[in-house]
Amino acid sequence: MKKVVFLGLGYIGLPTAAVAAGHGYEVIGVDVNPSVVETINQGKIHIVEPDLDKIVKDAVQKGNLRAVSKPEPADAFFVVVPTPFKQNHRADITYVEAATRSVLPYLQEGNLFVIESTSPVYTTERMAEVIYKERPELKGKIHIAYCPERVLPGNTLYELVHNDRVIGGIDPESTEKAVEFYSAFVQGKLHRTNARTAEMCKLTENSSRDSQIAFANELSMICDKAGINVWELIELANKHPRVNILQPGCGVGGHCIAVDPWFIVSDYPEQAQLIKRARETNDYKADWCANKVLETCQKFVEKNEREPIVACMGLAFKPNIDDLRESPAKYIASRIISESRADVLIVEPNISSHKSFHLTDYREAYEKADIVVWLVRHDVFVALPREEGKTELDFCGVRR
Repeated sequence: MKKVVFLGLGYIGLPTAAVAAGHGYEVIGVDVNPSVVETINQGKIHIVEPDLDKIVKDAVQKGNLRAVSKPEPADAFFVVVPTPFKQNHRADITYVEAATRSVLPYLQEGNLFVIESTSPVYTTERMAEVIYKERPELKGKIHIAYCPERVLPGNTLYELVHNDRVIGGIDPESTEKAVEFYSAFVQGKLHRTNARTAEMCKLTENSSRDSQIAFANELSMICDKAGINVWELIELANKHPRVNILQPGCGVGGHCIAVDPWFIVSDYPEQAQLIKRARETNDYKADWCANKVLETCQKFVEKNEREPIVACMGLAFKPNIDDLRESPAKYIASRIISESRADVLIVEPNISSHKSFHLTDYREAYEKADIVVWLVRHDVFVALPREEGKTELDFCGVRR
């Protein structure tokens, strides 16, 4: 297995492709965005991820990594494209199917085809049916598997190598073929299973995290009502040897935790009661935060007879990254802009521009603001000294 194709060069596809290229594979990255293709072929990157720029530049210069707009023949193909959900919260596997169909002309006997995109149960088997329907001569002649990523943005390169991976083929031979590929660069353990279990495993991991975060977020709203410092409460409760409460925030974002639980809920609505409730709690937390800001703005107007200057501090879905997908902070900022007359300053130090928001430097925004709304616990925010006379609404523990 020498030449591999990655379909999708986003937050997971590009780092994985670059790591594979650094371990001896000839890697072809496919992306539908021409600017992404051009950027990578220049040895540059279009996303923020520590040290990724170095290994992409090195891989491109050595000729081990190149980006193209269409697939080409290879030994293995990896689908790393988005799987959003539709308005009814059902998974949209359109991109996965489009990526699968795009490689149909290039598949050959002995090839490995792996889906990494987070997908509902049965997706891998359904894509196998798509392949066999169009290329019936390949049935039993190619290897098809599912291997979900489980990395943390901001620490992706380390976790791609050191985290355990779950690998599930549509048959044992497919599992072993996929294990052969990942064993070239994964130092964590490779756990063999079937495709269906691997798909559910990914959804389960993120649903578990979502439920734990929901408990912390619900607790924060209770503490606000009771006049209790939730950060102190959680710190004290976690002194118990068997308690480990997470930190609350302004909701849950990102393409994984905010989305994946719905895949289970939509397919198993009668059984997934707790998973659904947790998802609703975390979605509600963003509205609760927005409402608190709007109430604070109204009180400011009543007291000062003028509209306040409000600084919304952070747009990313988690600290110290540039990823805004499903971000509750972005949603809250949008609500404040549309539902108040305040002068709203938008801050996100990890991006240089945004198509919907005019961005302000975080120091300038803090200095000008009457009301400071902490939405994301970026390190640069934590380091800002507190100024007297400002109203600070801390939804993420910047001032804890």
